[in-house]
Amino acid sequence: MHLEGAPHDIGYQHGYLLANEIDTTIQAIAYFLQHETHRNWQFYRNCASSFLWNKLDREYKDEINGIAAGLQQQKKNYDSLDVTALNALEELAYYYVPKLDDQIKNGSGDNKAPGNCSAFIATGSYTKDGKIVMGHNNWTSYIIGQHWNVIADIVPEKGAHILMDCMPGFIHSGDDFMITSNGILITETTITQFKGFDTTGIPEFMRCRKAAQYANSIDDVIKIFTTGNNGGYANDWLIGDTKTNEVAKLELGLKVYRVWRSKDTAMIGSNFPSDPKLIKEETTFNVNDLTTSPNARKKRMEQLVLINLKGKLNAETGKQIEADHVDALQAKNANNRCVICGHIDEDAKGCAEWDEGPYYPMGAVQGKVTTADLAENMQFWAHMGHPCGQDFIGEKFYKAHPEYAWQAKYLNNMLAYPWTLFSAKTSSTAKKKNLN
Repeated sequence: MHLEGAPHDIGYQHGYLLANEIDTTIQAIAYFLQHETHRNWQFYRNCASSFLWNKLDREYKDEINGIAAGLQQQKKNYDSLDVTALNALEELAYYYVPKLDDQIKNGSGDNKAPGNCSAFIATGSYTKDGKIVMGHNNWTSYIIGQHWNVIADIVPEKGAHILMDCMPGFIHSGDDFMITSNGILITETTITQFKGFDTTGIPEFMRCRKAAQYANSIDDVIKIFTTGNNGGYANDWLIGDTKTNEVAKLELGLKVYRVWRSKDTAMIGSNFPSDPKLIKEETTFNVNDLTTSPNARKKRMEQLVLINLKGKLNAETGKQIEADHVDALQAKNANNRCVICGHIDEDAKGCAEWDEGPYYPMGAVQGKVTTADLAENMQFWAHMGHPCGQDFIGEKFYKAHPEYAWQAKYLNNMLAYPWTLFSAKTSSTAKKKNLN
């Protein structure tokens, strides 16, 4: 999807072109959230109205208004509150709602922060050419993850050209994987069992988009993310700057954050927090339980990225990492919560740290990899479905696990497609400059 122009124009193009996809996505999400959070879609619209909309910069209000206008032109009955609530999916459902639940019954909001994604970023002696390599696969419920299938190529009137993956209707990436014409690379993995949310802060989805659009350095990214932080979607952000060949990790809670950075390192993410102060004050995460998905994947990622593939990391080995199926606890191939290409739908233990029962239909739903050279040309590799290539077939799954048949209304099959190289289009502005 190529979008270009003023904020309202970008939004209108988005809403008009993806009207059917946005409609289907909102229907599935509203159905899913009603079951999982016991709040209907109107609750999320009310959140957008009461404490999200007035925190947005004018240009993002205009873009969201444009999406709504494009939807309405295509006879889809959605407005700006629907689009705002959609964009705030992660921070509302998994940070704000658990906070409300905790106020009703202490502890009832535990284990609700999502455990999404496996990622790495590396540079210097850790990569084959000494330049930055970044990879990421998105873990989420299949009923939601099947919709994370858009590559958005955005040329805004102001700021950097952005190429990112996203869901239909998102103005940000959301899972996240972004490269920009400013040479900035951004991805992340969530902090498991995080607790904290501030309704007076700036929505995470806007800070994320703003960082991609306006940051020209790692320092800029950090400043945008930490200014007005609301604690929503608390992540370990992996950041690269191809201009300096430096990478960094920003572990961002609500009140606590920490930064690690280097020009010769490899950094990984698999939903584990690292800073002792943040772990103690803002999570219930047990760093000593090696059987959890975050800790098991951490062990495997460290083996691959820091040892086995040190000096060999590039786009191809990055793809291999995102599709890896070795369970480091059992030292053998497996399909479960402990492998980088997660398959909780095949795990008899489920994933207690995310409050997911045995065989819950969740895991890796897609993957992306880029390098400094690819990013310079505004390109990255992406793969829809399990990066290992395995399909999820709903009919077979629901027969084996009828307790999840309620999802069949919106989750049928999640098929795996080939790794594909995506390239941003040259903007009309750039074409004019070249002609001149």
